[in-house]
Amino acid sequence: MKIKTFYLINLIIFLLFSFNVLAKDASNVWINAYKSVVTILPTWPGYAKPGFGAPSGTAPAGTGFYISIKNKKKTSNFILTAAHVIQKSNSVDIKNYKNKTESVEIIYKDTKRDIAILRSKTKGFSVKVSMAPTIIGNKVCVIGNSFGLGPSLSCGVISAKNRKNIGFNQIENFIQTDAAVNPGDSGAPLLDENGNLVGMVDAIFTKEADIDAGVNFVIDNELIYESINKNLNLIK
Repeated sequence: MKIKTFYLINLIIFLLFSFNVLAKDASNVWINAYKSVVTILPTWPGYAKPGFGAPSGTAPAGTGFYISIKNKKKTSNFILTAAHVIQKSNSVDIKNYKNKTESVEIIYKDTKRDIAILRSKTKGFSVKVSMAPTIIGNKVCVIGNSFGLGPSLSCGVISAKNRKNIGFNQIENFIQTDAAVNPGDSGAPLLDENGNLVGMVDAIFTKEADIDAGVNFVIDNELIYESINKNLNLIK
């Protein structure tokens, strides 16, 4: 009985320690990146305000984040999001971490890779970018606008990488993650444990409903910068 009690106590201590370490890691992700994330609010044809009338299969709002394009400055006017979030919109607004809203300009849409760049008049904090190789099992987090409720944090691991021919986009090189992703998270950053960008949330794989099923796909940084470099002439 004493031996069992000893092991039980040590197991509890281990689990509590592990939980505290994981919680601390996750909170660091939020602290280091949340100021870079914005809510994307497109206005769709036939509607006078954003958040209504999205095409079937598309969330009425999405997520984006400030990113440095030509340099490594701490602030930027450029916002990365998924092209399908703003594909047929008449205009696009963003809401930043201070809950301030402004209209933004669509710079370009790369529909083959499902990547878009927006430009705001107000500069935001650029997310730091990691170009380190992705490793299956690495801890990652998403800061996204799930169901239009506003920015929130979810975490998991990299489940797989180099997923291609899934059928979402013409050009694919997905990271697969089990971090919870829901409608409204398209365009959200996938972040490593230091809050550095690993990729951008693009799609949920499910046959019956648009809900988190633990199989979520993220456009990796390599494909993101391939798209950016291809369209540098449009970015001024």
